[in-house]
Amino acid sequence: MTGYEKLLDCLRQIREKTDFVPRVALVLGSGLGGYAAQIDLRTAVPYSEIDGFPVSTVPGHTGRFVFGYVSGVPIVAMEGRVHAYEGYDSADVVLPIRLMGLLGAKALLLTNAAGGVNFAFRPGDLMLITDHISTFLPSPLRGANIDELGPRFPDMSAVYDRELGDAVRRVAQTQDLPLREGVYIQFPGPAYETPAEIRMARTLGADAVGMSTAIEAMAARHMGLRVCGISCISNLASGMSEKPLSHEEVQETANLVAARFTALVTGAIGEFDIILR
Repeated sequence: MTGYEKLLDCLRQIREKTDFVPRVALVLGSGLGGYAAQIDLRTAVPYSEIDGFPVSTVPGHTGRFVFGYVSGVPIVAMEGRVHAYEGYDSADVVLPIRLMGLLGAKALLLTNAAGGVNFAFRPGDLMLITDHISTFLPSPLRGANIDELGPRFPDMSAVYDRELGDAVRRVAQTQDLPLREGVYIQFPGPAYETPAEIRMARTLGADAVGMSTAIEAMAARHMGLRVCGISCISNLASGMSEKPLSHEEVQETANLVAARFTALVTGAIGEFDIILR
């Protein structure tokens, strides 16, 4: 089965369960695990019920598609993403992103918890992603191109949509919410980076570091989706403090800012809808 045939097979299985057509796709990272409660739910499809679909194994990641409305906007949300460090190759990691595009989504909002690389950042900050560095992972576009989705050599000069980014800035200003901006770098994981790797990331121009998002954004742009990304800075990266890094710390900080993160995402979705119409 080719990559495109696998996509179509997963699409068929979901369409057997729901005919819901989303306008916005949302990936719920750490800190937004409870966001599904904000959605006017229509139906949910667990990943485990889709044959051939990668299943999330990370604590705090439920592992299902949620279909419904946020502020009247039809959305599909990934309640838990999959990662390369779980043993999946890049094509499987981005399969859910491609699938949400095939389901009808026109824009993708990616969220995550990230380590702060920029010394000006503090745990609990929210950062609008303006660009990314993904060269430390295999490209999700390697291998035979899926011509039905996009070109062999897609332009990546503006992965993160300027108009969607401006919408997030407006919402943050309206909510009197401080909003950082910066470049996100994705490393393979699952180990946290060494202090030397964080110094390298800073030299390369990164402001935040994590183990997801960048290759998802690449796959989305390849197929023509408009992309926006927001990181919750959950901790200072390795070597920037004396405190050892842990997943518990990441989850704890993400939970503390969940209300602010939720309000920003909800407001952004409403703004996106105006742009996409």
